[in-house]
Order: sequence, then C-alpha cells, then structure tokens
Amino acid sequence: MKIAMIIVRTLMGLMFLFASVVVLFKINMGKMPEMSEANKTFMAGITASGYLMTFIKVTELVCAILFLIGRYVTLATVVIFPIVINILLTHIFVAPEGVPTAAALLIGNLFLAYYYRKNYASLFVAK
Repeated sequence: MKIAMIIVRTLMGLMFLFASVVVLFKINMGKMPEMSEANKTFMAGITASGYLMTFIKVTELVCAILFLIGRYVTLATVVIFPIVINILLTHIFVAPEGVPTAAALLIGNLFLAYYYRKNYASLFVAK
C-alpha cells in the first residue's frame, strides 16, 4: 500500500506541477485543442477576475511540491480537494472530453485521503 501511495502522490504532484507551471510562466505548448463556447466563457470569467487563476495555480504549485517531496501530504490533500472537485465538475458540465483525467485526479486524491485517514481522525471528533 505504501508503494501505491508513493506512485499516486508522485503522479498527482507531477500533473499539478505541469499544469501550474505552464500557466504561471505562460509557457507556449503549441496549438491547443479548440475549446467549446461554454468553456471559453468559463475560462474568460476566471481570467477576468484578475486573481483567481493565479491563486488556483499557485495553490496547485504548492500542493504539487508538497506531494513530490512527501512532506505535509495530509495538508496538501485537503487543500487541493476543492480544486479537484471543481476540475471534475467543470469537465462534467463544460468540457466533457477531460472527464477521465479529472476523475483520475479525484480517485487519486480520495486514495491519499484514505491512506492518511488516521491523520484526519481528530477533525471528526465532536468536542
């Protein structure tokens, strides 16, 4: 189980590292696939806010680094979870071609949460 955790953690870290670095450093990846009108509108809204895309990508970058170095993985798993949910919902409702990748991210995140479940036990204790 530990080897599976390391593999999942590393793959998620690499995916988020790549996704954040490309956007933050404005790296041109060549011709991108054509987006639907709904997806263009959605991305324009996020970009128009001025801060939201940067905030999301910096959060992804920090979590990616934590996943890759294996430190504070419990915290990174919790912090990245809302972003993963939004990625999945965006792909379900706006860009269905990305659902398999988004579902893999969700499964990986849930696997890490399950692996570190003992660390979350105190969060669910009513005091």
